[in-house]
Amino acid sequence: MLRLTDIKLPLGHPPEALKAAILKKLKLPAEAVLDWRVFKRGHDARNNQAIVYVYTVDVTLKEGVSGPKDARPTPDMDYRAVATAPATFQRPLVIGAGPCGLFAGLILAQSGFRPIILERGKVVRERTKDTWGLWRRSQLNPESNVQFGEGGAGTFSDGKLYSQIKDPRHLGRKVLTEFVRAGAPEEILTEAHPHIGTFRLVTMVESMRQSIEALGGEYRFQSKVTDLLLTPERQVRGVRLESGEEIEGRHVVLAPGHSARDLFEMLYARGVTIEAKPFSIGFRIEHPQGMIDKARFGRSIPALGAADYKLVHHAKNGRSVYSFCMCPGGTVVAAASEPGRVVTNGMSQYSRNERNANAGIVVAITPDADYPGHPLAGIALQRQWEEAAFAAGGSTYAAPAQLVGDFIASKPSTALGEVIPSYRPGVTPTDLSSCLPTYAIEAIREALPAFGKQIRGFDRADAVLTGVETRTSSPIRIQRGDDYQSLNTPGLYPAGEGAGFAGGILSAGVDGIRAAEAVAKSIAGA
Repeated sequence: MLRLTDIKLPLGHPPEALKAAILKKLKLPAEAVLDWRVFKRGHDARNNQAIVYVYTVDVTLKEGVSGPKDARPTPDMDYRAVATAPATFQRPLVIGAGPCGLFAGLILAQSGFRPIILERGKVVRERTKDTWGLWRRSQLNPESNVQFGEGGAGTFSDGKLYSQIKDPRHLGRKVLTEFVRAGAPEEILTEAHPHIGTFRLVTMVESMRQSIEALGGEYRFQSKVTDLLLTPERQVRGVRLESGEEIEGRHVVLAPGHSARDLFEMLYARGVTIEAKPFSIGFRIEHPQGMIDKARFGRSIPALGAADYKLVHHAKNGRSVYSFCMCPGGTVVAAASEPGRVVTNGMSQYSRNERNANAGIVVAITPDADYPGHPLAGIALQRQWEEAAFAAGGSTYAAPAQLVGDFIASKPSTALGEVIPSYRPGVTPTDLSSCLPTYAIEAIREALPAFGKQIRGFDRADAVLTGVETRTSSPIRIQRGDDYQSLNTPGLYPAGEGAGFAGGILSAGVDGIRAAEAVAKSIAGA
């Protein structure tokens, strides 16, 4: 098979136009082609007067027929297990049931290792009820919320399934294929920027759990790990749960998510090698989705769905400001996991048909410049500004909000305009300058008019900023070697977003696969 790229066709083209374009690119007659299928389809909207689909296609030619010289063979993207379980072995442990832990558990189960998956939160449907408790009644459950529970933080997100990671073994394809097997729409295999949405993710996570259990894996919910059991040589020998129960295991995949602060503190106390890493802080911004559609596409185009955007500005004070986790047709959600703190995030359903677009507008920060001196200092910084947001919102889990026009003019907001904020349990119009460091406020204040030059209306006076966005990525990295084990704690396999090695559902799933493979090879002696 050959892979053909960059085949462009107008929106609304008839089905036969794609085959004609394939033959034109091949410079071959129709009878030379045995079969073809679409590998990826995206769109190019840089000229909104001539938006086109862009296809990547795999083509099978008749034996003896050669394609153009610039066509490359279709890569082998099938997944193959690296090791299988021996006759006797000690079952590996997986801490966390987010995307990383889910795929670590799945690969281990498919390879015969019958993993035990320990999740501090609840099963996904019970967790969803608890999450709504915060959104509807301002009642936070610290162990069952947007951050903690089956499915991880990605469950309450846009469900984006693309990444910029290097993936020479095409493990991302394995992630997408397993998602389709679990009930995701098949189009995620071909769309250039696939997404799923929260409701579909819930049923998929349940299906994958059932697959793991059918293969001998075991889930244990509300099983919070509070200590790491080590030999005198620092070899992992198991974990201790909050209940006091100890579970033996010499291979532990650590996939806790980026908000497991108490776990990070325990690991640091146990001497596990941890370093501070960069992340970003900022606000969520909301606009009418129709305005974004018009700015990006010139009009609403149902075939393309809700429009998104990606923006970057380099401020005069040396700070980079950029859009993060853009959610077309979505909502801003309460994502706190600790009492007395307010955190925002963005979420979309598969349909992306809510009235507003939202995105994080965040400022990059670094350990050296902004939280020096201690590996866990980034956590302290996050807590500081989450507490400030809680106070500014009225100390009720309402979020502080400010109109963009007022924010740029450095004056508090006292009322809202036409853009109705989607955050629940509600917002408090106020002055957001008390909710982030001065350098971040200055950089965002400068960036918004600059973004308005790229997307007309982006800096409209009644667009809404809601604070604060602090959980863009993990503030720490649990250092590991090429064998995926902790640098100083053999048997501990830090992985995924919380450990500092991923950023999003797809990359976390891929890292979970790699960690599971390292465990499988170690147990099997491969």
